[in-house]
Amino acid sequence: MTEATEPPDWMQRLAKATEQIDARTFMRVPRAPEDGVRKASVLMLFGEDENHGPDVLLLRRADTLGSHPGQVAFPGGAADETDDGPVATALREAYEETGVLESGVRPLALLPELYVPVSGFVVTPVLAYWEQPSPVAPVDPAETAAVARVPVAHLADPANRFRVRHPAGYVGAAFSAPGMLVWGFTAGLINGLIALGGWEQPWDATDVRDLELALRATQ
Repeated sequence: MTEATEPPDWMQRLAKATEQIDARTFMRVPRAPEDGVRKASVLMLFGEDENHGPDVLLLRRADTLGSHPGQVAFPGGAADETDDGPVATALREAYEETGVLESGVRPLALLPELYVPVSGFVVTPVLAYWEQPSPVAPVDPAETAAVARVPVAHLADPANRFRVRHPAGYVGAAFSAPGMLVWGFTAGLINGLIALGGWEQPWDATDVRDLELALRATQ
């Protein structure tokens, strides 16, 4: 059995920075209704590569899914009755979607619950460090189209940051990554994590692009 090691300084700083935050760090989140909501978790899994530094695991949902088709997301999903809390949900879903092995993951912090009205879920983001990275790939192509470790430096690069306007009028953060457009709920989380981790660089927040055009540009 491999002895556990301390996460690198940058990961410890990020985890420490999440201790005093609330949901508004990531986005304007409406209050969840008293009942009728479902619990879910996402795994915000950070690793490190000697060639490109810190990275984060993202996936692109299959285009044929009935819910959020083609969107980029953190691994995660709805809680099962058998899950022992949000960490267990996040790790189980990550394994089912990408093949991430729980044994190599160290959960570090639970972030504030976020209500997502479009899906009716109250989501708990789980911040974790990838101590022993395992090979990852779409486990079921009918659910997951692609899996990627995206360098934080790429996401923080001002050239890859802008905002998108949804046909319904919503305007929010967005990031371009190889073959991916990150927007919506996931982009809001990444936006906050980049600031908390000290990776923020000046970027043009007035650059607002049509969502459909931005999506076509990644295809």
